[in-house]
Amino acid sequence: MTKKATSLPKRNEIPEQFKWKLEDIYESNEAWEKDFAKAKLLASNLKDFKDKIGESSDSLLKCLEAQAEVSRLFEKVYVYAQMRSHEDSSNGYYQGLADRTDSLSVAISSASSFIVPEILSIQDDELSSFFKENEKLSFYNKYLGEIVRTKPHILNASEEQILAMSGEMANAPGSIYSMLNNADIKFPAIKDENGEEIELTKGRYIQLLESTDRRVRKDAFDALYTTYKKQRNTLAALLNSQVKSNIFNAKVRKYSSARESYLFPDNVPEEVYDNLIKAIHDNMHLMHRYVKLRKEMMGLDELHMYDIYTTMVKEVKMDITFEEAVDTVKKGVAVLGEKYSRDLEKGLTSGWIDVYENEGKRSGAYAWGCYDSHPYVLLNHTDNVNNMFTLAHEMGHALHSFYSDANQPYIYAQYKIFVAEVASTLNEALLMHYMLKNTTDKTKKMYLLNYYMEQFRTTVYRQTMFAEFEKMIHSKAEAGESLTADVLSQIYHDLNAEYYGSDMIIDELIDMEWSRIPHFYSSFYVYKYATGFSAATAIAHKIINEGQGAIDKYLEFLKSGGSDYPIELLKLAGVDMTTPDPINNALKVFEDLINQMEELAKQ
Repeated sequence: MTKKATSLPKRNEIPEQFKWKLEDIYESNEAWEKDFAKAKLLASNLKDFKDKIGESSDSLLKCLEAQAEVSRLFEKVYVYAQMRSHEDSSNGYYQGLADRTDSLSVAISSASSFIVPEILSIQDDELSSFFKENEKLSFYNKYLGEIVRTKPHILNASEEQILAMSGEMANAPGSIYSMLNNADIKFPAIKDENGEEIELTKGRYIQLLESTDRRVRKDAFDALYTTYKKQRNTLAALLNSQVKSNIFNAKVRKYSSARESYLFPDNVPEEVYDNLIKAIHDNMHLMHRYVKLRKEMMGLDELHMYDIYTTMVKEVKMDITFEEAVDTVKKGVAVLGEKYSRDLEKGLTSGWIDVYENEGKRSGAYAWGCYDSHPYVLLNHTDNVNNMFTLAHEMGHALHSFYSDANQPYIYAQYKIFVAEVASTLNEALLMHYMLKNTTDKTKKMYLLNYYMEQFRTTVYRQTMFAEFEKMIHSKAEAGESLTADVLSQIYHDLNAEYYGSDMIIDELIDMEWSRIPHFYSSFYVYKYATGFSAATAIAHKIINEGQGAIDKYLEFLKSGGSDYPIELLKLAGVDMTTPDPINNALKVFEDLINQMEELAKQ
């Protein structure tokens, strides 16, 4: 189905075979209403356990079982309502269901807020005796262990209350930044390739940087960063406040640093973060080679920061229909074996996917679902290479959840964000390997190599540079140094110079890029993009070169859900993120891509 109409079709105009089947969750809205009411009742019944959890092993067990029952049913109710609302935002009925689940979420959170504090109030020896006298509690051993692990960082009740009350102040830097960055900052108009004046927006910025017209790229770059530069002191004050808030919370909760406090929930050692940075520094020559190659292939005397998003090869038009994308993705991941291929086929043909855009449909793409349903994938497919890789990516997420839910009990099925991007990125890596292997057209092959190398630049190197920036500014603040606009810009300038090398002109305006990165207000998060991509690339390399043994390990990882900490789960797949080896192995793939491109460029 290729849509050429200028206006989007209405939801009821999309053929059924291209729509997901949410009826697999609830056959009717009436069935949903019954479960909504039941979830509400179960949540209110949690109060019966208040002040009683530590009385006996039986009380503890029954409370944990009741909490899991509420959570599982609410997930089903919530997912259905939200996905229905995503089909068409103009449908008031489903928007109403979604709003009701948002309210129920708050009510359940409030109703269960006493559970963790009461569990933590149980003495260690008493908790041990509970396990000895009640065998059924052993099922919750890891779950309770994770709660107990936080005990050194939990304060007494009155102190916790004060911290909770200060939450809005702690969130203020991010909230103010969001308002400034999304609502108040206005960019000037520039002229596009046709000489027509258009207003620059954040959404249009990367699209303009991808332009083959260098004047357009430079104008967009200058307009964006000049605008941010006018607010440099305010933006620096906001980021400084975010950092100080992180440090305050870390100190109060008895962490050694702000970074440790953010890595603690995933139980990720700080050495993983440091190994990533070190491995990138050890392989910085590869980025420098890529930059030099880009400069040469673009025929530029000087390569500027506004030249790195546009294609460095002849523009290639590759129209790929959804049906063609499905066929190619299946061939790309076939190396994972018959069972994975059968399950993928089931997902592609059994109402898992909502394929095309319609009026009011949520933008973008995602994989979602609940424990009591098969996974679902939302797409807004258009016929190009990006959307084919998006299909591979989201189906990777979907199959990960499918295997996790099928092999783990509810409380251990959900995997952490640290490993969430591995299955999706691995599918992309296998698809790219297949396409490069089976593409004979030189120009198309160079286009694909460019596409893949850009993923390494933006996801591994650039996100690691962000991670290093976060580490440096927090270290400075923890040492009592100030974070002025000049200090932040100098740090950022020096990092760009180090990462891009001598063949790149480090334009002065790029020093302000730190001011437009919203992830710096979700602190110590970006490193997960780089580690996830590296882990996936390393595993894909093993699968391609080692065969069945590596495949078996990977499938075991997919089945493991959240049954262990992320680092331990990745070891099942054959990668140990406490060492730099997965990063180094992934970067060998990057080196091979550069070699291939250099060779093709000579021909």
